[in-house]
Amino acid sequence: MPKGDGARRTGGPAVAGPVWDEVLDTEHAVVVRTYIEQWPRKGRAPEKVLVIVVEPDEETRFRCPRCGQRGRPVETDVVRWRTLDVHGKKCFLESELPRIICGEHGKITAAVPWARPDDRFSRPFEEFAAWKAAHMPWTRAAAELRISWEALANITGRVAADAAAGRDRLEGLRRIGIDEKSWGKGQDKYLVIVTDHDAGRVAWIGEGRCQATVEAFFADLGPERAKALTHVSADGADWIHPVVRAKAPRAELCLDAFHVVKWAGERLDELRRRLAGELRAAGRGDEAATLGTGMWALRKDQKKLTPAQRGTLAQIAVVNKPLYKGYLIKEQIREAFKVKGDQGKALMRGVTAWAHRCRIPEFAKLAKTLSRYKDSIVATLGGAPSSPGHAASAAPPPS
Repeated sequence: MPKGDGARRTGGPAVAGPVWDEVLDTEHAVVVRTYIEQWPRKGRAPEKVLVIVVEPDEETRFRCPRCGQRGRPVETDVVRWRTLDVHGKKCFLESELPRIICGEHGKITAAVPWARPDDRFSRPFEEFAAWKAAHMPWTRAAAELRISWEALANITGRVAADAAAGRDRLEGLRRIGIDEKSWGKGQDKYLVIVTDHDAGRVAWIGEGRCQATVEAFFADLGPERAKALTHVSADGADWIHPVVRAKAPRAELCLDAFHVVKWAGERLDELRRRLAGELRAAGRGDEAATLGTGMWALRKDQKKLTPAQRGTLAQIAVVNKPLYKGYLIKEQIREAFKVKGDQGKALMRGVTAWAHRCRIPEFAKLAKTLSRYKDSIVATLGGAPSSPGHAASAAPPPS
């Protein structure tokens, strides 16, 4: 493949077909050619970036973005749109983007089938970014997508506006997830995001973290389509579950696995802080400091621990058995969701019973929460959908 700026101009045979249709996930785009561009990085090897040179097909070329009429091209620039990565490489669509004369709207930049007007991300990229934003903290989602937090916020806003503008994203919903997402500082800056588990996309977004927002979703969905829902995954927020039970009584309510593990992690943090305070009060500052340095080892999945963190855990196991017991309970809960099925259900029953009788107040409280949401947890362990491991703003565990 050609490299660098010398390969930027379009030309040569156009390529189309099912392979590129799947890669681009866009209709009416014709691939002209591809090339690799190398971007310099300070102190590191150049980053290889895939550039796919495309052009609109004859049907969509030179169309006005407002009215769809064909216009007369008057000037052209070469523009790039960030699209979904390919084999871990950043990928861009590159095309000549003309300014046209529209009979109704005058001089205007032509529309392209792979992106929204005046946007520099492809539609598939934005759909994927909005979906990730619904399932993990925005800072992490932005880092994984290799874009800025502000760009992710703008993308989410555009996808929400697109959903409100008439694209019926609610048609055909069967298995959905309902989650909340903070988009700024303050208790009033929250969104409720409904995702389609089967399609892997955002289906609905509304402002506010309350029953009224969830009710607004079901009002948009309508009673007939609500009856077609088979599974609804959510956290334990008491403003979600009652609405789901009332509006979609046939749907199986599933508790999102991430939030259950998060609850266990929060109880473990409470225990660690309490024990560290007791040690400091008893004049055993060195032991208290060990609990502080062991914070990340206690929080991480045991399979992802570094050798040093494993050593810290081994030390905690010797000098602070209650904290290590809490850690084991948390990891058993995590393992139950990994195993799932009958084995996962049996493991969850066992760990819940262990938490009930462990004589650790923080985990006795967790056991009550697990028992309260037993049916929803069992539904998830039985193979019902759950958010893929992440969410940003889970409600605090119920008392």
